[in-house]
Amino acid sequence: QVQLVESGGGLVQAGGSLRLSCAASGRIFSINSMGWYRQAPGKQRELVATITSVGNTNYADSVRGRFTISRDVAKNTVYLQMNSLKPEDTAVYYCNALLKEVPNVRWLAYWGQGTQVTVSS
Repeated sequence: QVQLVESGGGLVQAGGSLRLSCAASGRIFSINSMGWYRQAPGKQRELVATITSVGNTNYADSVRGRFTISRDVAKNTVYLQMNSLKPEDTAVYYCNALLKEVPNVRWLAYWGQGTQVTVSS
């Protein structure tokens, strides 16, 4: 099995910072990319940031300049440093990994359980 374990969510004041971590473990041959998505109440899940195995990054317009995604390849871990948090950042944040469990198969997406981030004003 593949498991994504998240940590770092919580409650912060507007303008504050949080750092999310997500470690992928289990039967993993290769990871194509990892990233973070979020879902606020009444809204669809949206991409926050992604990073590929070679370090290419992508950010939602709403977080660009405030959030930074990074990864530790050796640990199969992705991080999301969130600065200058706003109340509209409040959401459940989900870790994602696109990976292969064995060689010569398609890439498959795996998801963490989600972690709550709440930003108060």
